[in-house]
Amino acid sequence: MEAKYKRVLLKISGEALAGEDHFGINEEMLKKVALQVKEISEMGVQVAVVVGGGNFWRGRTSKSMDRATADYMGMLATVMNAMALQDAFEAEGLPTRVQTAIEMREVAEPYVRRKAISHLDHGKVVIFGAGTGNPFFSTDTTAALRAAEIDAEVILLAKKVDAVYSDDPETNPNAVRYESLTHKEVLERDLKVMDSTAASLCRDNDIAIHVFALAEEGNVMKAVCGEKIGTIVR
Repeated sequence: MEAKYKRVLLKISGEALAGEDHFGINEEMLKKVALQVKEISEMGVQVAVVVGGGNFWRGRTSKSMDRATADYMGMLATVMNAMALQDAFEAEGLPTRVQTAIEMREVAEPYVRRKAISHLDHGKVVIFGAGTGNPFFSTDTTAALRAAEIDAEVILLAKKVDAVYSDDPETNPNAVRYESLTHKEVLERDLKVMDSTAASLCRDNDIAIHVFALAEEGNVMKAVCGEKIGTIVR
C-alpha cells in the first residue's frame, strides 16, 4: 500500500476516544489510535493531531454558564486528551510533542507554527491541544485552521459514525449515506460534518476532508492510502 498524502491532520473527536464508555478515556481506544498512527508514520507520512474534548465536557450543552467560560473549560478538556494521546503514542515508540494554544509550559509547548512544522519534518507526531485558544470556536475549526497553517493536504476526520449522512443514522434509519460531497454541498445542505466556520475555512483553503469511523481497525491507513471508506469532501 502506498500513501496518497505526505502530511495529514488527524482530527479525533473526544467521543471517539471514550469508545464504549461514553465518558472519559477508553484505554483500548487510545492504544488503537496509537497503533494506527504508528502504521502511517512508518510509511513516512507526517501526522499532526487535533483532539476534541466532548468525552469530558461539552460547553454548548450548559444552559446557565457563560459561553466563554464553558468554552475555556472545553479547551482544558482537550489538553487532557492530548496528554493521554502523547503517552499512548510514546508507549508505541512514536516521538510526540503536544503544543497548546493556551500556555501551560509545565505540561506542553506553546503553539508555534514554525516549530510545529519543524517537528513534523523531523518525524515527530504533533498534537494540538486547547483548540484555537479562543472561545466560540470548535475543535473542528481548530483542525481546519491548523491544517491550513501547516499545509496539510487532508483532514482525516475520525468519528464515532462511519460516514456523512443526511440525518443522524442512529435516530433516522432512512438517513442517506454520502460517498463524496463538495464543501459547497456540505454548507448548503447544513450537513453536520463539521461546523460551518470549519467547512468554509476548508473550502477557502482547498483542504479535503475525509470522514470515517475511528473504531474500525486499519481505517486511518485506508484513508491515508486513498481507499474508498466513509465520505470524502473536496
